[in-house]
Parts: sequence; C-alpha cells; structure tokens
Amino acid sequence: MATSSSTQPENGPEEEDEMMFGAESGWVEPLTSCDHLATSLSSDLAHIPTPDTPCNRCQNPSENWLCLCCKEVLCSRFVNKHMLQHYRETNHSVALSYSDLSVWCFTCDAYLNAEVILQLRPVYETAYILKFGEAPPFHIGEHPKVEDQ
Repeated sequence: MATSSSTQPENGPEEEDEMMFGAESGWVEPLTSCDHLATSLSSDLAHIPTPDTPCNRCQNPSENWLCLCCKEVLCSRFVNKHMLQHYRETNHSVALSYSDLSVWCFTCDAYLNAEVILQLRPVYETAYILKFGEAPPFHIGEHPKVEDQ
C-alpha cells in the first residue's frame, strides 16, 4: 500500500510505467551515442593498463578509472576525485571504470553503452579480459553461426 499523502493524485498505468523505468526508480539508461568520442579516444585502446593499476596521483588501489584519451589511471570522485580533476584540467571527456567496466562521459554527464557504441567495444572487451581472464560471456557484435544442413 502506498504511503503518499492523500492530497496527491494516484498515478495511472502510464505514469507507473514511467516511474518504474525512469530516473525516479534509480534506473540509468546509458547513452548509445556520444559526440565527444571523436576527440576523446586514444588511437590504441587495445593496449591498456591492467585493472589493478593504482591511481597515478595518490596510489589508491581501487575505485579507479582509465582515461580513454591518454590512458592515465586515476581514482574516482568517491575517493580523491583525481579523474574528475583530470577532466577539468585536460577536457578528456571519456573514462572507463575498472570497478564495473562502465564508461562515463564527463561532458555529457552520462554513462555510455560500451556494448552498443562501436568505438568503445574494443576497450570494453580488453578491460573485461584483463579483469576476468576471459572474453565477455557474449562477444559484442557477433551473431550465432547457423550451420548448413
């Protein structure tokens, strides 16, 4: 039973669906495109530091992010905010979290879908392999092969 005030109108089915899948529910929908990738990605994202690399500034061992422009590893805004500081100093917009392999664009202020955005697929797969020792459970962009009968 809802605990909201009786002065608020009840939500209809459409509003309930929006609340279930919208920001009010904590659901985060990553972007499927980003204009900042063209100027924010290193040309060699197949060779990246390992996920256990400490922050280059404070040596924090966890909650670190990889700048996808210069490949510097820096700690999150929940530690000493070195990646955020790096973005403000360099305008390098895009970073990958070594904690959960999510990708964030500081300029868009949004997560990016690394499984859908073609430019991010190689670094996502490489980071996944470095973190877990195997390829992602599904190979991004591959489709099951159909055998001829």
